[in-house]
Order: sequence, then structure tokens, then C-alpha cells
Amino acid sequence: MKKVIVVKIGGSTLGQHDTTLQDLVLLQKKGVDVVVVHGGGKIITDWLTRLGASTRFVRGERVTDKTGLDIATAVLCGLVNKDLVASINNLGGKAIGLSGVDGSLLKGAINTPELGYVGSISQVDSELIGLFLKSRYMPVIASISLNCQPAAGQDGLLMNVNADAAAGEIAAAMGAEKLVFLTDIAGVCDKSGQVLPLLTVKEAEAAIASGIASGGMIPKIRAGIRALEGSGETRIIDGRQPHALLNELEKSLGGTTIRTE
Repeated sequence: MKKVIVVKIGGSTLGQHDTTLQDLVLLQKKGVDVVVVHGGGKIITDWLTRLGASTRFVRGERVTDKTGLDIATAVLCGLVNKDLVASINNLGGKAIGLSGVDGSLLKGAINTPELGYVGSISQVDSELIGLFLKSRYMPVIASISLNCQPAAGQDGLLMNVNADAAAGEIAAAMGAEKLVFLTDIAGVCDKSGQVLPLLTVKEAEAAIASGIASGGMIPKIRAGIRALEGSGETRIIDGRQPHALLNELEKSLGGTTIRTE
């Protein structure tokens, strides 16, 4: 199989993704195998607010009760996923929308009760993703996943998975050449606000331990480290910039790179 690029589109940049989708289509037409993983956190928060439900985060991850899970499933697998797929196809690409539940693509379990219906992935069906790529389809994956071990008192077989973590697991399973996070900031920054252009795994872990990296950057870094187990490198870049993805694959300028050494 050709080398794969995994692109994580952050929920915070979904409203500014015009050139990202154009870039994805262009890369596909150039023969690049691209797998897209998307979030939708801001849209989920908007819907929770509309329904009078609260939102709470622990270490950058959303605490998800049953109502939150229902909304996250509807928003991620429905509204966000189908909007992205429709837009990519309308631009001349060939995309297919999936969730982690479809074909048992992503399996895992809930192992942190304080996060509610939030789990971690233990298995990725890389062969299924490979089948779509071989058929020249771009998989666009929402991170609602199959819960193989429902906890006591929890209903159903669905669980929410942090989309950054899902991207890291998929990249590792696919042996991706590169995992690219498109975010709404310039990269991982030090305490003075300057972008750190290169981090080794040890330096990235230290950035979390020291508090330099906090909030939503924590799952990105951890997912990026996980992706390195499959080979390649991780890039965290500003997805708000025009043609950020295309420029990344051509020049790799700006942002933060995480490498093993």
C-alpha cells in the first residue's frame, strides 16, 4: 500500500475549511492517499447549549453523559460528516463518510469513568480503510466508535472518542507517512507565546508535564506521539491559513513538528 497521509480537521476550523477541502481534492487527484478525521466540538457545544445541557472538559476532553453522547453522535456522524463529504464531492473529489461504528472500524472501551461515555480505541480496521483508498475513495471519519465493553449503568454500544486520539490511532495503524493536525493556533507554543518548531517525544511529554501544553493541545500531542509508533512524523499547523494543507505537504513551513528523535 502507498504511504498514507492522515489529516485531522479540528472542530474549531470547520467554519473556515474552504481551502482545506480544495486542497484535499487536489491531493486526491494527484494520487495521494488521504484519510480525514474530523471533530466538531464547537457545533456539539452549540447544540448542548440550545438544549440547556452543560459542557465540561477534563484534561482537554469533553465529559459526555448520555444526552451529550446522543448529540455528539447526531452532530458528528450526521451534520458535520455529511457536510464535509458533500462539499468534497461537490468540488470534484471522491469522499465517503464513515464513523468508527461502520464496519466496526474503530473498537474500544470506556476506561475513564469520570469522562462518562468517552472511551479509547484499542483496535482500528486498517484493511477496511485500505479498501476505500484502493477504490480511490477518501475516507472521512467521525470518531463515534464501537464500545465493546459497556460499563455498568451505561446504555448502548456507542462511545465518544476524542477526534485527535482517533486520528493518532488511525495514523499508527495505517503506518501513515504523516499525521497533520489543522488547528486554530500557530502550533505548540512556549510560555512566551513563541511557536516551538520541533519537539522530540521526550520534549513533547515534558511540555505536557510542565503545563506549557494544556487544554486541547494535550490530546493532540499525545495522539501525535502515538502516531509516531507507526512511522512518519506529526505536524501541528494553523489550519486557518489559505491552502495550509497544500503548503504543508509541499514545504512543511511553520507549525510544530513532533518526531521520535
